[in-house]
Amino acid sequence: MLEIMDDSELEGVMAHELGHVRNYDIRLSMIVFGLVVAVGFISDLFVRMAFFGRNNNGNPVVMIFGLVAMLVAPLVASMVQLAVSRQREYLADATGAMTTRHPEALARALLKLEQYGRPMQRQNSSMAHLWIADPLKPGVIDRLFATHPPIPERVKRLHEMGRSF
Repeated sequence: MLEIMDDSELEGVMAHELGHVRNYDIRLSMIVFGLVVAVGFISDLFVRMAFFGRNNNGNPVVMIFGLVAMLVAPLVASMVQLAVSRQREYLADATGAMTTRHPEALARALLKLEQYGRPMQRQNSSMAHLWIADPLKPGVIDRLFATHPPIPERVKRLHEMGRSF
């Protein structure tokens, strides 16, 4: 980043990252993660009740509800967690732009990251939330499970903010 960005762009990136700190994103992420884990425990409880419950007497409704809980609940909870992560990226962009009063610099930095960034050869999706741009380069369907919003959308929002200063 030091080689491809000028000082104002680096300032925008740093302000973005400090925006995560100012907005308590780590605390919120931990709360959302706790809720996702709780949903997983509850869905596991339903599955166990469906298959190993004493009083269901082979009731197909309980079994269907258990299977649906097993399949759908963790997926929906993860999608909510990722949606919160994407919204926090927009908030960090806005906080960084308000801090520096120069949203165009962050927009240029994001465009440079998109231009110079390449998909990683070994992708570890558990670490993707630590990047300023998603290293996995998601396709159309994968955007639903992305930790970061698309860079063109972020740049568009930053340009709109720049016109309001």
